[in-house]
Amino acid sequence: MEKFISKKVAFHTLGCKLNFAETSTISRQLQDAGFQKTTFDEVADIYVINTCSVTENADKECKQHVKRAMKSNADGLVIIVGCYAQLKPEEISKISGVDLVLGAKEKFNILSYINDLEKTNNFGTVHSCEIEETDFFVGSYSFGDRTRAFLKVQDGCDYKCTYCTIPLARGISRSDTIASVVLNASEIAKKGIKEIVLTGVNIGDYGKGEFGNKKHEHTFLNLIEALDEVEGIERLRISSIEPNLLKDESIQLVANSKRFVPHFHIPLQSGSDDLLKKMKRRYLSGLFYNRVFKIKELMPNAAIGVDVIVGFPGETEELFLETYQFIQNLPITYLHVFTYSERENTEAVDFEGVVPIPERKRRNKMLRILSEKKKMEFYQTQIGNTLPVLWENENRDGMMYGFTENYVRVEKQFDANFCNEIEQVLLKNIGISGNVSVEASFSNFLANA
Repeated sequence: MEKFISKKVAFHTLGCKLNFAETSTISRQLQDAGFQKTTFDEVADIYVINTCSVTENADKECKQHVKRAMKSNADGLVIIVGCYAQLKPEEISKISGVDLVLGAKEKFNILSYINDLEKTNNFGTVHSCEIEETDFFVGSYSFGDRTRAFLKVQDGCDYKCTYCTIPLARGISRSDTIASVVLNASEIAKKGIKEIVLTGVNIGDYGKGEFGNKKHEHTFLNLIEALDEVEGIERLRISSIEPNLLKDESIQLVANSKRFVPHFHIPLQSGSDDLLKKMKRRYLSGLFYNRVFKIKELMPNAAIGVDVIVGFPGETEELFLETYQFIQNLPITYLHVFTYSERENTEAVDFEGVVPIPERKRRNKMLRILSEKKKMEFYQTQIGNTLPVLWENENRDGMMYGFTENYVRVEKQFDANFCNEIEQVLLKNIGISGNVSVEASFSNFLANA
């Protein structure tokens, strides 16, 4: 590794929390080998771009960030990893400026590939396994760049949703061991990080492949029970979990937990049972409805985020309005709205009933407006409550921001003493920014007196 000792490396991550966790792990590998980490807009010897296949413009985004790297240092080596790199390695290798493309297996062995790497004006070098070879688990977590850490507990997916390429990019469902997850969580806690977000492709499927086999040695419930006992963690947050895998027992544990916060993110994708069947989702709208109301029964102040896709083939105006009305009648907090885009090697790409792109965009806008309305309604129900908020480190024009345990975004005048600290605050009102202004609660004054 003599060639790159004390050299600089920069990272840019696209996509999900899981990608951020894996970027952070790759970053630690390189820093342990003697690299100095720098920002992506600074001069670096190596630029690593961790890509996503879910975004509609994966190709465009990848090219954009390669250009950014070349603008910072035309002689810098550019390495592309991530889901898009696994799905389209040859295509990426032809992007001007790209020197190396690493697949799902190879990205965690980045040190094995870079020592003899030279800048070239020809196509980049590709090292990408067949996705069937990606049957191992690499534990990952992020820290250092954020107030909270993203902890990877599961990878891959065995579901066959007709619109999705993630199983082709990440392989079969597999899990970290409970012992390893608990160890990583303890390490994160020792670094002074107050909140951990559990991440994976299909975390509700946790336990499959835990010891290299397809049997479930443990369940998602076993995992969160173990994490709830880890000392030093202030907050644990569950990222996206499939509604059919979110069991009553897990909801009950969160409701009575020492550390898990009342916040869920549940993919719906459509409120139409006809479309859910075409998507090959493993539930119908009735089950989703029951999950939402079970959460609200046990945790009335819980925040619930929902994923939804618009413009899926066969989504008529009637079926879209069925989804719109279904969501409108649910006590959810916000939406992540995705516009359907055709993907190679998926079933849906050949489905009839293609929705025109302008119509897809119109439906997306309608649901985003509904999402903002839902969020403001939820925020309004929280005004007057006293809640703990974890303040973030960034100073934005004299203001600091944070999230309550139930995911209300709050703001106040910046005070460095509160960075990465949890403070009990009274939620006062919703500002023009859409965030909630706060003041320290009376009990907090007493505690600090």
